[in-house]
Amino acid sequence: MKKIFFIFLSVLLGAIFIFSAYIKLFPVELFELTFVDLGIANWYVAPYLARIIITVEFFIGFLLLFNLYLNKFTLRLTIGVLISFTIYLSGLLFLEGNSGNCKCFGNFITMTPLESGIKNILLIILSLIIYKYYKGITWKYSKMLFYIIIFTSAALPFIINPVDINISKKNSNDAIVNYKLNLDVLYNNSKVVEPCMDLRKGKYIIAFMSLTCPYCRIGAYKLHIIKKRNPDIPIFFILNGDKNKLNSFFDETNASDIPYTILMGSDFVKMSGLNLPAIYWVNNGIVLKKTKYIYLDQKEIEDWLQ
Repeated sequence: MKKIFFIFLSVLLGAIFIFSAYIKLFPVELFELTFVDLGIANWYVAPYLARIIITVEFFIGFLLLFNLYLNKFTLRLTIGVLISFTIYLSGLLFLEGNSGNCKCFGNFITMTPLESGIKNILLIILSLIIYKYYKGITWKYSKMLFYIIIFTSAALPFIINPVDINISKKNSNDAIVNYKLNLDVLYNNSKVVEPCMDLRKGKYIIAFMSLTCPYCRIGAYKLHIIKKRNPDIPIFFILNGDKNKLNSFFDETNASDIPYTILMGSDFVKMSGLNLPAIYWVNNGIVLKKTKYIYLDQKEIEDWLQ
């Protein structure tokens, strides 16, 4: 019974790591952008760094699942990784405060840095208990199983959600441009909070987003990072959805530094179209370009603003 109990604890711990790794892949962009936002990696390195961390989580999870090399290797690695994650979360808590989603469980479970840190401490305690009382299972082909787990863990993040290395080469513009955007509906309208600037004059990046759209949240997060790196870039959000979703939207995207207004009904659809997020490059009210969120390039925007 004692052995069965500790096998169960090891499998449970492994399942948590595997779930954490898998759920980060949907959408993986939110996890990638965390590293760009914190200045740990640039736009091109972040996709690979994110998948390497996910690989480590898969690797630990599968080792725990099979109770393989527990005392010799697996639990020591598990505790070391959990301590590293906790140190990272402590830094995040110090620098950013206890707000937003630390992305430890992707977009599936929202956890603040403090909540995730407490979770890690509990997992460390669980790992120490297993380490003290249980040595794991000796498989007939342990070494072969170990190498299979390494290969599988390394391959899964890149197979399930591969890195698109040709993003910068793709044509991201929609066909219809050079038309006047009806921004007048945002002004002198009792149903709309008037923007703090006149979007009809000058150059702006205007993003139309739904508060519940997961791709809009990725786009908003990316625009927040661009704005954070260069506060002079004029970005404005036109949002659609239930105001009760605003807090979760900004917690997820950190984009509270970007001005916005909420526009409901047919006026929003007429301006944005049906494909969200819709990101427009607007000059004096004229839509000159449309960019999908995944192809946003800060330098390209800065060159356009010159």
